[in-house]
Amino acid sequence: MTLEAPRLLAVNAVDHPGGAELGLVRLARRLGARGWEITLTSPEAGPLAHQGFDWARLDVGGLGAGEGARAVAAWPRARKLARAHDVVYLNSTVCGRLLPALRGHRTVLHVHDVVERVPRHWHRADVVLADSQAVADRLDGLGAHVVYCPIELDPGEAPAPWAPTGPHGETGPVVGFVGRIEPRKGVADLVAAAPAIRAHDPEIRVVVMGDDPYDTDPDYLADVRSAPAVEHLPWVDDAPAIMRHLSVLVAPSHQEPFGTVLSEAMAVGVPVVATRVGGLAEVVDDGVNGILVEPGDPPALAAAVLRVLERRDELGARAREAARRFGADAYSDRVEALLRPLLATPADGA
Repeated sequence: MTLEAPRLLAVNAVDHPGGAELGLVRLARRLGARGWEITLTSPEAGPLAHQGFDWARLDVGGLGAGEGARAVAAWPRARKLARAHDVVYLNSTVCGRLLPALRGHRTVLHVHDVVERVPRHWHRADVVLADSQAVADRLDGLGAHVVYCPIELDPGEAPAPWAPTGPHGETGPVVGFVGRIEPRKGVADLVAAAPAIRAHDPEIRVVVMGDDPYDTDPDYLADVRSAPAVEHLPWVDDAPAIMRHLSVLVAPSHQEPFGTVLSEAMAVGVPVVATRVGGLAEVVDDGVNGILVEPGDPPALAAAVLRVLERRDELGARAREAARRFGADAYSDRVEALLRPLLATPADGA
């Protein structure tokens, strides 16, 4: 082991990357460019195994009943992998199940959710990271560091996936939702608001782009897909680039730890409407780069969308500037500043 080439073991609970895993990959790429040696783990050789880093299989279980037993079964392998690395980065509360097995190793626990309770074993982590102050506020006694979530400030270009409506390829204003279609995301509130939005201007299109990859609520997904006032499109990998084509992004969530999709839209100059829940209010400065409304209020949502459309250029320019603080380079600076001191200190129990 040398300080010039520190080794990071980054543990993930899933094979297919969601927001937490994409954020970790963005961090890992930048740490790798700074001389870190990175190993990613996941339960099987899915997409995370093909990100250009060393990879190892490690199954920490899921969220279902009895899944914790799979994590306990993985303790010996986790200890073996940890011995070959300087720092173990546990990229979710589920991955935190490994903490009892990692005494004597330097550990980081990254909490991406607004939790209801803090298990005793989380106190064994040397460093705790939180996606927002809303997340950190639930982590009593852990001294959590708020680092937010990283985005690429220039995601490139991609064509709009919806058909133009005008004779020369033009389209009217596009109001969009991007993300998982499940009750927590409040998509049905946008569906309910869509008739009022379009009554103001029939040229406005309301587009819902996403799916429910975890099969959270099939009936909810079916209702959104069949709603006549909105257009439904499946999820696409280049969503941050496609959001350039939106006039307004709407995040009507009922609960949200951060809201990466908001900062991604803002980074490409798209103003936003979001609910005043969780970490969303830490991303959106109400009336400055977007508008905040209370959750579960479709009329207020519709009114906010129309107000943002009236001020789109002004709010969009401010949104682009505000999003810079969430850029992946700055994020990596924040996280690395918390990782580096671990290399100079003995691990707990060592």
